[in-house]
Amino acid sequence: MTTWKNAPTQILDVDGVSFAYRELGPPSGVPVVFLHHFTAVLDDWDPRVIDGIAEQHHVIAFDNRGVGATGSSVPTDVEQMGTDAIAFIRALGCEKVDLFGFSLGGAVAQMVALQAPDLVRRMVLAGTGSRGGGGIAKMPFIVGGAYLKAFLTRKDARHFLFFPRNAGGKKAANEYFERLAERTGDRDLPISLRARVAQLRAITSGGLHAPDDLSVITAPVLVANGDDDLMVSSAHSAAMAARLPNATLKIYPNSGHGGVFQYHHEFVPATLKFLAG
Repeated sequence: MTTWKNAPTQILDVDGVSFAYRELGPPSGVPVVFLHHFTAVLDDWDPRVIDGIAEQHHVIAFDNRGVGATGSSVPTDVEQMGTDAIAFIRALGCEKVDLFGFSLGGAVAQMVALQAPDLVRRMVLAGTGSRGGGGIAKMPFIVGGAYLKAFLTRKDARHFLFFPRNAGGKKAANEYFERLAERTGDRDLPISLRARVAQLRAITSGGLHAPDDLSVITAPVLVANGDDDLMVSSAHSAAMAARLPNATLKIYPNSGHGGVFQYHHEFVPATLKFLAG
């Protein structure tokens, strides 16, 4: 049986750009397209979340333009990232999809819904907020501090960015990284420094951008976050949910940016229920 541990990496040419992607789960029904976070490549998706959703849905995860094994260069604005995602989805032949956007991927998912509302059936927006949310512009300082701590402690920066630094958070972080290491073959290419910088510029400019009119997004949306997110304020996620006309908000206790991974045992069933309508 295909799982995230052994799903083969495939390549799809879209207008001269080679997109790397993986898919699994039943091939019928509306696909769930995963859009990942700042600095992430395919191997940074939590297998428990991917496999859990794929038990009931056709799941597609891909590296957007300039990320990992996908060609070209990363755009410096989330709007173009959304345009690229739409091009990839349509090139797959999909007429309707559900979107799962985490962090930066959640911002991209909103751009997809705003640019191609006919394409989106439902959305899950985790650890994310909307453009023009203010605090997002402080991201370079938050990320810089976490990378310094990571260098001094020889840890991945996500130990400090995704999980609280208490006993429960440290345990969740260790378990998360153990899951990420389960795939040992056909690994994705790491993200380049150039791509990281471009993504950071896109995030920063998004924080300073005029707010989008989210009232036009009529698709049902599940908004999820931890209760103490250092990267995207939990209050920012709640404010975004309030602006979406058909949104449900779920905040997980004693958790941060990676709350949906820390609470995957609860989050996956809740997401399956939401996607089932």
